[in-house]
Amino acid sequence: MAATLSPPRILPSGDSAITVEFSRNIDDAANQRVLALDHILAREPVPGVTETVPTYRSLLVHYDPVQIDFDTLGEKLLAKALLPVPAATKARRWRIPVAYGGEHGIDLEDVAKTLKTTPDDIVARHAAGDYRVAMIGFTPGWSYLSGLDHSLQMPRRQNPRLLTPAGTISIGGVQTGVQCLAGPSGWHLLGRTAVRTYQLHRDPTFLLGPGDLVTFSTVDAKTFAEQDRAAEAGEIVAELIAS
Repeated sequence: MAATLSPPRILPSGDSAITVEFSRNIDDAANQRVLALDHILAREPVPGVTETVPTYRSLLVHYDPVQIDFDTLGEKLLAKALLPVPAATKARRWRIPVAYGGEHGIDLEDVAKTLKTTPDDIVARHAAGDYRVAMIGFTPGWSYLSGLDHSLQMPRRQNPRLLTPAGTISIGGVQTGVQCLAGPSGWHLLGRTAVRTYQLHRDPTFLLGPGDLVTFSTVDAKTFAEQDRAAEAGEIVAELIAS
């Protein structure tokens, strides 16, 4: 018999959006429910809904208040959110190359010292992980990944950097991530990838999506430079190994 699902919170977000909140913490089970509801709404559109935005623990649902009101939409979303989460379907799996350490991962040595191990061990543990894209956010293509090994979890930097490089692979708290565009970050920089998870004039514009699976492979600085030139020209450097 299927377990009874706890009802999410239905919260107003301004005058034309609803947040369906499944948890107040980062939680894989909650994220599965977020993505399941997102898929249901894509498959069975509700008139008046204009956009959905999945996060780790909630789904933001934008709607046209001329077509549907808050209470009616909230009832429909609650009913769909309480449907059994379907068994995991076959997901796309990507292998992303990473140049760890040195100029590409300036925090690797400090992370190793903090965790009382060696840089090589940190790289081995991180590259051995099996990750899932929980959400895309903060900046275009910024991919938040769940599945970070407990031994690599550590608090974010006390003093965030105002600028970190495009393609940074980093860890922060219980997460790891792929940063597409240069920008501020309080995470610890382990390496860089040439993969553009977002590239405006490429098809597809966004490479990764919520629910995709990700593994990392190690490359040297020379290979990174070669891949970076190819990616700049629009090539998809990541390897799609299952879909």
